[in-house]
Amino acid sequence: MQLISWNIDSLNAALTGSSARALLSRNVIDTIIEYNPEIIAIQETKLPSNGPTKKHFEILKDKFSDYEIVWNSSVEPARKGYAGTMFLYKNYLSPKVTYPVIGAPATMDDEGRIITLEFDDYYLTQVYTPNAGDGLNRLEERQIWDKKYADYLEGLDKEKAVIATGDFNVAHKEIDLAHPDRNRQSAGFTDEERQGFTNLLSRGFTDTFRHIHGDVTGMYTWWAQRAKTSKINNSGWRIDYWLVSNRLVDRIIKSEMIDSGPRQDHTPILLEIDL
Repeated sequence: MQLISWNIDSLNAALTGSSARALLSRNVIDTIIEYNPEIIAIQETKLPSNGPTKKHFEILKDKFSDYEIVWNSSVEPARKGYAGTMFLYKNYLSPKVTYPVIGAPATMDDEGRIITLEFDDYYLTQVYTPNAGDGLNRLEERQIWDKKYADYLEGLDKEKAVIATGDFNVAHKEIDLAHPDRNRQSAGFTDEERQGFTNLLSRGFTDTFRHIHGDVTGMYTWWAQRAKTSKINNSGWRIDYWLVSNRLVDRIIKSEMIDSGPRQDHTPILLEIDL
């Protein structure tokens, strides 16, 4: 089974935009289609509270004609057009779909950050983890989120095996970003966030990329848009993950990044697993 996850940074822009960046995003979508994965997880859709528009559906159904689509959008009292997640899965699959509320602080549970697909033998869940914010103004809330989310995954794991993916907004180790020394107090690389991810893994989960590739360096999933040369210089971060329950480790075949060409920001990540 091939699974792909991608933080798209606005589904609307990628599907209907006319900017150079929108065209690059559509090239990435075409690349994903070529892989023909069974399931696609998308984060940061930034859709309205009522989900995709008619135009969005038309484009998605044209490009992904044999997929079902489910989504979770930000709703009041959270910000409109913010965060959000979506799954596309082959129409011969029939998962039970849930939109978990984990008891997160502030409006985080209203921001459309988690969708879970339940199959007979496993759960597949995706997350768009809250960013710690400018000046780390959301770090305390982020730490609570990390604990609540770890509790949630551990609860699933007690029922059946778990595959978890998404933008976790943390570079776990120094080898997961190009410049660790200059980012000690940057959102996504604070000691608190890194420890939160360590705690999550300790609940019985494996970082599939590290399992396959060991301590390889220079392989990232995100390059800052504001720094025009970040991707050219490969000044990136690895903040997008495929995690699995430890008991699925022997089933992992492949875990890698998908080339997104010159487009900066997130690149898709692929998991191939024998289920």
